[in-house]
Amino acid sequence: DARLRTDFHITTGEQYADIGRIKKKSAMKEYYRQAGIPSARLHHVSSLEEARKFIDQVGYPVVVKPDVGVGANDTYKLKNDDELQGFFANYPEVPYVMEEFVQGKIFSYDAILDNKSEPLMESCTEWPPSIMNIVTDKLDLAYFVRADVPEALRRAGRAAVKAFNVRSRFVHLEFFQLEADKPGLGKAGDFVGLEVNMRPAGGYTPDMMNYAHSMDVYQIWADMVTDNRRLQPDLQDDRFCVYAGRRDQFSYVHSPEEISRRYGNDIVMAERMPEMMVPQMGNQCYTVKLRTEQEVHEFIRFVTERR
Repeated sequence: DARLRTDFHITTGEQYADIGRIKKKSAMKEYYRQAGIPSARLHHVSSLEEARKFIDQVGYPVVVKPDVGVGANDTYKLKNDDELQGFFANYPEVPYVMEEFVQGKIFSYDAILDNKSEPLMESCTEWPPSIMNIVTDKLDLAYFVRADVPEALRRAGRAAVKAFNVRSRFVHLEFFQLEADKPGLGKAGDFVGLEVNMRPAGGYTPDMMNYAHSMDVYQIWADMVTDNRRLQPDLQDDRFCVYAGRRDQFSYVHSPEEISRRYGNDIVMAERMPEMMVPQMGNQCYTVKLRTEQEVHEFIRFVTERR
């Protein structure tokens, strides 16, 4: 859409010449710094020798990923020198970056912004610690839209969109929440910048926001485009909306019939995933609305427990 704006001289919104700051992971670091948000140290992958110098500073493991990419595709965790040499032996043809490894849960700050970068809608999604491992190890994905937005995450999200100067957009900003103190990044529980996506979250996550907060993000977005304001009221009827996926290649303890009997009144979606989403999301999904975080984790265990 930035290319179209530039080609047709539409000056409201992103221009093609400025797209790098929100497209390249390496370019995002400076804007995190301006927002006062810590982020993992990064190295532009060039040679094995330079990579080893970076690893001498941050230690193993490290994460390598395309400088431009989405969905943890072609992303790897390198745990030792043998794996590092194997990566360089099959070095991809696109630019890669290497980051220090950060251990923690992933949270996203999702918002629809008006033309002054003020949020018309805010939501928070909590993800498992490593989406990357779900893709590479074919684990089952389970995640949920929270009933609340942690205040520290709200502050970080609002600071980030201001620093990136993003306006009139639906945004999906990803953060780590540190599981332990990490020198240079923060204390356990702090939020650390991961990457920004100036688009809605993927898959059915926008629909999950609707279920969690009794709203219609599609209508809110349309009203932002046409009126630069939110016309839909905030009903403040907030729940947890939980996604749990299964893969056809595995056998599970509880049958679909058992899931239906136990959660039938809470299920809002139960369907097959499109093939393009299977590596990240699994083949079959179950999505429910629940009141408490304890119920969230009980549901995830019930659906994903394997034989």
